[in-house]
Amino acid sequence: MSKMQKPRVTKDTLLTGKRLLGYVLRDYKLRFIGVFCCILISSIASISVSLSLKFLLDDFIIPLIGQQNPDYSELYGALAVLGTIFLCGVAATFIYTRLMVYIGQGVLKKVRDEMFEHMQKLPIRYFDQNTNGSIMSLYTNDTDTLRQMINQSIPQVLQSLLTVIVTFISMLVLSPLLTVLAVVMIIVMLLVTRTIGGNSGKYFLRQQLAIADVTGFVEEHMNGQRVIKVFNHERIAEEEFDELNEKLFHSAANANTFANMMGPVIGNIGNLQFVLTAVLGGFLYVMGIGGITLGVMASYLQFTKSFTQPFMSIAQQFNSIVMALAGAERIFRMMDEEPEVDEGYVTLVNARKDADGTITECTERTGMWAWKHPHQADGTVTYTELKGDVRFFDMTFGYTDEKMVLHDLTLYAKPGQKLAFVGSTGAGKTTITNLINRFYDVQDGKIRYDGININKIKKADLRRSLGIVLQDTHLFTGTIMDNIRYGKLDATDEEVFAAAKLAHADQFIKMLPKGYDTMLTNDGEELSQGQRQLLAIARAAVADPPVLILDEATSSIDTRTEQIVQQGMDNLMKGRTVFVIAHRLSTIRNSDAIMVLEHGRIVERGSHEDLIKEKGIYYQLYTGKLELD
Repeated sequence: MSKMQKPRVTKDTLLTGKRLLGYVLRDYKLRFIGVFCCILISSIASISVSLSLKFLLDDFIIPLIGQQNPDYSELYGALAVLGTIFLCGVAATFIYTRLMVYIGQGVLKKVRDEMFEHMQKLPIRYFDQNTNGSIMSLYTNDTDTLRQMINQSIPQVLQSLLTVIVTFISMLVLSPLLTVLAVVMIIVMLLVTRTIGGNSGKYFLRQQLAIADVTGFVEEHMNGQRVIKVFNHERIAEEEFDELNEKLFHSAANANTFANMMGPVIGNIGNLQFVLTAVLGGFLYVMGIGGITLGVMASYLQFTKSFTQPFMSIAQQFNSIVMALAGAERIFRMMDEEPEVDEGYVTLVNARKDADGTITECTERTGMWAWKHPHQADGTVTYTELKGDVRFFDMTFGYTDEKMVLHDLTLYAKPGQKLAFVGSTGAGKTTITNLINRFYDVQDGKIRYDGININKIKKADLRRSLGIVLQDTHLFTGTIMDNIRYGKLDATDEEVFAAAKLAHADQFIKMLPKGYDTMLTNDGEELSQGQRQLLAIARAAVADPPVLILDEATSSIDTRTEQIVQQGMDNLMKGRTVFVIAHRLSTIRNSDAIMVLEHGRIVERGSHEDLIKEKGIYYQLYTGKLELD
């Protein structure tokens, strides 16, 4: 579990805001300009109501006082103009609100699309180093804060800033002397906003990180409920969750304490400004200084009363903006992760072999594959038949440079051979298969596939030539037919049926209410673990690859079912190069070679009979004198 870092509003945070704003301006520039214009119209309209008090009082209402037959036509005309301005402001508000909803949802769609697209390009290392819950939090909590900022915070802050500017200009026009007091109060408000808002933003950043930690913890423990209950780990899990939830509580409580404090403090400063303005304005009116009239006082006091509202709005939206920038920073950090590097240029193509043995490329499916190898030195292209010859030469690898997992590993698997790896947990068995897939690249040494360095082969083509059945199966939401066809998307129904029969999955599938059209959800929880494993084997079978990797492929199948499945597995492995990792040594007796690994080194190798004769580690494992960890 990662330790929560102390967040700060830094230069990087400002750059994140600029980058996020770029999504708005790049794709919705004209609409955003329309939003700006509508907000300006709305602000001017709202200010006009306050400013109109001066003209209504000084030019229309006061002159009519005392007249025997007052003419109200001009007053009605002024009110009509004022009403028109007010309606324009309402229409502008409606338009920019609608536009911002469209812009906000559009930006979120763009961000989510880019996030998911980039995530598909990330190496396995990224997913090993980040929890599923933390990644999911990017698509839920963090994007939701962006929605709130774009839909609400940005337009409100723009409106508040424009309102402040227009209001200040109006106040300055009405009375420069009274505006001096307003400037002093503005400075006080800014200092208070900066102090309280800074503390609030700091805790909102911590809250966002704490939410990600809580989400990751809950997701992890939801998946592990059976394990938790089996080992009576409920109490400890509760304590661990309480600790994380306590951090979230304190950060959220502090954030909202400062956020809720902002409104009353700014409001009281505004009330103080109103009183001081009334006192100073009354004094200037009585003394006849500064051209203060009754209309000026009424308008100015109205401006003073509404002047604090934009500051309160900005202060409140500041917290939402900080939260959104924290979320955006996490999103962009993922989007800035280096994608999986693929410098390979050797590709897999359909081919046919002529009578003289010459291999030629063709567009139609022939059942034969070849490696297309362009040579940069002379521009020629050679074709090598895909056979499944895999060789390791003096290979050294570690997930980090400080700790090596495999040391000077040399082995080979000729086409059609079956190699088995035996060893305790952490010996490096699964690591070898990860390297064949190029989930990771070796630090030293080489891996050759049909004589070609796998670093030269495009990863997609390399993985297309491999079939893999993992210990932990994963089934997607969809029908059983869809899940088997995942191994070969253009497979016909007949090919899917044949693969299921080969894996001995056909029998239990036909017993389901809808057979192959049975819908699977939640990783196939409707099926037993053994049935899920059979579907994974069928998925590999339909791909029909020349190389198979079986990582504890029968570990979740009972002994009786294993005997049935093993027959299908034997059929599946015929004519293919197979790498097998197994704890059940009975399943690898017929392997062409068995490798015994300890601490990343091959300590024994040979056939089952040869290793039994040696009476070494394998012999002790097989006879039960030594057990695997």
